[in-house]
Amino acid sequence: MSTPVLPIAIDAMGGDKAPSEIVAGALQAAELGYSVVLVGPADLEGHGPLPLIVASEVIEMHDDAAQGVRRKKDSTLVRAAEAVRDGKASAMISAGNTGATMASALLRMGRIKGVNRPAIATPIPVPGSIPTVLLDAGANSEVQPDWLVQFAQMGSVYSRHRFGVQNPKVGLLSIGEEPGKGDTLRKEAFRLLSVAPGVNFIGNVEGRDIMTDAVDVVVTDGFTGNVVLKTLEGALRTVVKALFAAFASDESYKPHADALLPALLPLYASLDPETYGGAILLGVEGVCIISHGSTSAKAMVNAVKVAHEMVAAGMVDEIRTAIAANT
Repeated sequence: MSTPVLPIAIDAMGGDKAPSEIVAGALQAAELGYSVVLVGPADLEGHGPLPLIVASEVIEMHDDAAQGVRRKKDSTLVRAAEAVRDGKASAMISAGNTGATMASALLRMGRIKGVNRPAIATPIPVPGSIPTVLLDAGANSEVQPDWLVQFAQMGSVYSRHRFGVQNPKVGLLSIGEEPGKGDTLRKEAFRLLSVAPGVNFIGNVEGRDIMTDAVDVVVTDGFTGNVVLKTLEGALRTVVKALFAAFASDESYKPHADALLPALLPLYASLDPETYGGAILLGVEGVCIISHGSTSAKAMVNAVKVAHEMVAAGMVDEIRTAIAANT
């Protein structure tokens, strides 16, 4: 397996299970042949042979994102972003404060020329098919119509490189499939997307379409996208919990449950957020993976794999080219 020459910088102190699970995941990724560097305090335990970029501060989950980045200049997040900016790392990963991760990447790595606002792209599982890319999943609570066009362009590049979709079907999330449905923002975005070069726009889609193979990339504002994301996560968790509770509700169900498990476990894995490693911040000058706050070692390994693939594929360069061609 080939790896980028530069290592992937991992924020060792980000996430609910940091640093133990983050460090464990980094070690496992290194054993698989990936080049990684941890960013953490000088006395970080358990990092073994992995190189360490020393950072004395941590931006906590409750910290204000922008102020944290500006005040804690020696934080793990800031140092990770600077490592990418300075050519010491090929990508950065954090399971910590999402806002601060975005701010660190934006303020230190910079925004791709022509990009109005970076967006968070999150894979939404689709049973039996490839995931749907949802963006924006929380970076921009309020957006302008032309930003949604750029989200579509960036999301299409990501879908191609991440999931191998050659001509991703792009849908605009609205309250109905008809062109006239939605608010002023959606109506104007529909008009712009209909004529946007390089975007395979299929029209409006509804929330029920996201977890189907009818669409590959769904664009929306960050407020709506984040609500959709959290709703789907909660619903999936509830359904899985209820299913296993039903299996255990009567002893006579046990042999049937045991017989079904081999078929259910792959399905469960496809629905598990840890399988996908996290979301990606599109529109900045570098690869930035935003992992779930509850990231385990397994999820961190998958995040490293995604970062490696996107660096190796030259995703940022292609986004740069796509934006430049349409500005």
